[in-house]
Amino acid sequence: MFELVDSLISDYGYFSLFLTSFLASTILPFGSEGVVALLIHSGFDLFTVVMVATVGNYLGACTTYYVGLKGRSEIIEKYLSISQGQLAKTDKLFQKYGVYVLLFTWVPGIGDVITAAGGLLKLPFKIFSIYVFVGKFARYLAIAYLISQL
Repeated sequence: MFELVDSLISDYGYFSLFLTSFLASTILPFGSEGVVALLIHSGFDLFTVVMVATVGNYLGACTTYYVGLKGRSEIIEKYLSISQGQLAKTDKLFQKYGVYVLLFTWVPGIGDVITAAGGLLKLPFKIFSIYVFVGKFARYLAIAYLISQL
């Protein structure tokens, strides 16, 4: 059993991390922290793990932003499980704190709402990208650092 897991990790580690990070930022209600921990403890390069997780999670957020940008509220509610009430609360956060809210797209429970709202508000993609990427990178860097210290 352990040989199979080791084989899967060594053969598909980065791809699994990318896919998990991407999906966790779009339609699946789970995180990619477990895969990050597994790869770091398996000896994968810490910086590469951080970058793969960041890029996957960022691209997932871009997908959610795009759905919001196109105003697809039925997709937002049905597949992303984001209610109109959540979007209204997030709109107030944007009004109060501006684009800095995008630094927190990694926070479970509100991250997808923030990215969808960013699209609905038609925030410039360049601004969206910078803040979301920085926030997600900082998150994965902190997680990787903490895991590497165990």
